[in-house]
Amino acid sequence: MRKLTTYLARLFANDALILFGVVCVLLWLVNCLRSFEIVSVKGQSLWTLCVEALYALPPLGLSFFYICVGIGIVRALVALQASHELHIVHISGGLGALWRAAALVCVVATGFVLLFAHYIEPHANRRLNLLTAEIAADLVSSALKPNRFTQVTPGVVLLIGGRAAGGEIHEFFADDRRDPESRRTYIAESASVSSDGHNYILQLRNGVLQYTEASGRYSEVRFNRYDLNVDNLSQPAANLDTLAQRDSFELIAQAMQTGQWPDAWVRKLLERSAEGLRVIGIAMLALAMAAFPSGRRARLRLPLEAVILLVAFAERGISAYSPLGTGTGAVLLIAGGLGVLVARTWPQHPRREVPA
Repeated sequence: MRKLTTYLARLFANDALILFGVVCVLLWLVNCLRSFEIVSVKGQSLWTLCVEALYALPPLGLSFFYICVGIGIVRALVALQASHELHIVHISGGLGALWRAAALVCVVATGFVLLFAHYIEPHANRRLNLLTAEIAADLVSSALKPNRFTQVTPGVVLLIGGRAAGGEIHEFFADDRRDPESRRTYIAESASVSSDGHNYILQLRNGVLQYTEASGRYSEVRFNRYDLNVDNLSQPAANLDTLAQRDSFELIAQAMQTGQWPDAWVRKLLERSAEGLRVIGIAMLALAMAAFPSGRRARLRLPLEAVILLVAFAERGISAYSPLGTGTGAVLLIAGGLGVLVARTWPQHPRREVPA
């Protein structure tokens, strides 16, 4: 039975890994196409474009990983049924090996996705933000063309009047419309970019900061010098989620050291842990749908892969809008898959015929 368990586990894992690899390559290519303005407008190299697309890949890959696991298990089981190997497994008493193989793949996949969610994704987000700030700093200090409006990120437009020796900028203008509730405009006679070793700082001199709210209220602040972090201009969102850049081990260590567990930290930890529940739920659902051979012929047969996609889409919607948390959909997946598995494996007693 060990050989059978290994054989089945290898089938499940191969289909899931091949599909996940194809999805990752496609997502990486899409990210490259979406960010091609880095080369065409911001004057960066193709290597910078490829690296930024790679750093943006983990959040998207994490969203598709559990779907690939479910589809991989389903495809392997459908192939086994088509070759009648699944019938032999049931008849020869190899159902236990099937469960062990699925459990092995599920445990490995869950461990991988938890490591991905709690550690790899936060570090990729941090590297992506640093790279974005470097691109923005390089754009302002050297690549930005005088007397030409340039969009640093959606909602932020820059304009300079000219350059002097040493990277000094004359007549600096920046318009920030990322926040729908407010608008910020920076106007300065001169500016320069410097680094403190960790962040890039945009030093504005002899200028004004104009602030307009959605209600029409207008404020203006004049300054002799204003230091602006380049991160504030380079991120797509005006309010950057700092927790997304900190891995769970760092959050837990700091919480245990201080003895305080902020609600935002707890929600972030639970949100990342819910990815593991999704893998378990989708694997149980795939087994419930395809682990039992059937001789029925449907007139219109919906591919099981499409069912997995529809269920995953519904699970994401439920988790996003549920007041109980982001793991609600995953818990429902586990409950539904477990219920179907128990019902299909429950011993069926033959009916006794009552003599007439």
